[in-house]
Amino acid sequence: MASERSAAAVIPPISHPRRSSVGSWPLIDRTGFVLCWLTGIGLCLIAGGIVLYMLLKGVAYLRLSEFVQSPSPSLHQTQSGGFSDPILGTLLVTAIGIAIAAPVGVALAAWLSEYSRPAWLARAVESGLEMIAGVPSVVLAIFGLLVFSEGFLGFLSTKAFNGTVTGQSFVTAGVVMSVLALPLIVASTREALAQLPDRLREASYALGKTRATTTRRVLLPAIRPSIASGVVLGMGRIIGDTAIITLILGATLKNESADGTPLLGALRGTGSTLTSYVFNNSPAGEGNSHEKAYAAAFVLLMIVLALNALVTRLTNGRRARSADRGWRARTRALVAWTR
Repeated sequence: MASERSAAAVIPPISHPRRSSVGSWPLIDRTGFVLCWLTGIGLCLIAGGIVLYMLLKGVAYLRLSEFVQSPSPSLHQTQSGGFSDPILGTLLVTAIGIAIAAPVGVALAAWLSEYSRPAWLARAVESGLEMIAGVPSVVLAIFGLLVFSEGFLGFLSTKAFNGTVTGQSFVTAGVVMSVLALPLIVASTREALAQLPDRLREASYALGKTRATTTRRVLLPAIRPSIASGVVLGMGRIIGDTAIITLILGATLKNESADGTPLLGALRGTGSTLTSYVFNNSPAGEGNSHEKAYAAAFVLLMIVLALNALVTRLTNGRRARSADRGWRARTRALVAWTR
């Protein structure tokens, strides 16, 4: 008893560090803090100004009939049709790109996180993904156009009057767009896999499951919200690109089908998306329908904002479920300890 009292007298009480106020920081830290706040506020004001400007311009020129009318060249603003073809082109290119990028991206992320063998190949794949994420889309567009212009790939695109393979079609544009969205899906999936506790893997291995079965049946289902977030981010990246559409899809005024069945002809045909429609009808493009460009830009902006809101909702829902599971686990541990 005496030794315990002496030990208690020697050991000082634990003091929790107090959170220092900004006023007690050095001058350089306070200056950096103020600059960060001003930068953040400035970026928010710029983004809000862009949204407000496009909202005012877009709502003023937007008509419901433009969603169902095809574009048509005209010198009069009110007679230049709508943008139903660019909307369909946007949906088609996005669907093709995500249909390719989602399974490939998830598979690559699972392999890099759970296997990474051989090591030299894993490093090469990681370097390739980083390079793709940093390369401008126009470089990918030129490379894709050179590849798909080869004669043995002529069945994927339209042909010129002299029989030359152009390499331009919805299929080829979707394939190149999938490469553009791949780094986002891989990064989101890898980050989620790295945050999973090791006890999930150990419990599956203890039941006699292989690594492949554990990855497919345990790990990937546990990170579905993160995979969905990566897919939505990839969709936003595809929807907002213009260079690939201009070079590989042709950026024509209307969607033009190639020879063949209606479905295959549409996939092998050329067309436009909302981004190319906005560019062509803006003062910088070849069109003269700036009112239509404002309306289409407003629709494009609303689509991108909706995708960002969906990503935020998925991320917040995942955090809420994780916090709820942690609270339940702590409650069960407390009940077991009191017993």
